[in-house]
Amino acid sequence: MLRNGLEPWHLLIVAVVFPLLFGSRKLPDTARAPGKSVRILKSEAKAMKQKDGTRGSAG
Repeated sequence: MLRNGLEPWHLLIVAVVFPLLFGSRKLPDTARAPGKSVRILKSEAKAMKQKDGTRGSAG
């Protein structure tokens, strides 16, 4: 029963239930949130690398 994982009809059910739970107004914000999180994570990682690089060359 669980061997096939996700089938197309599972995705269809999720696509119908998701807007009903969250409403159409919140969907764009919900879709943008992961992208914002990834951008913040990348910028913080880049800042940490730059900070580590300046310490290593100065010390």
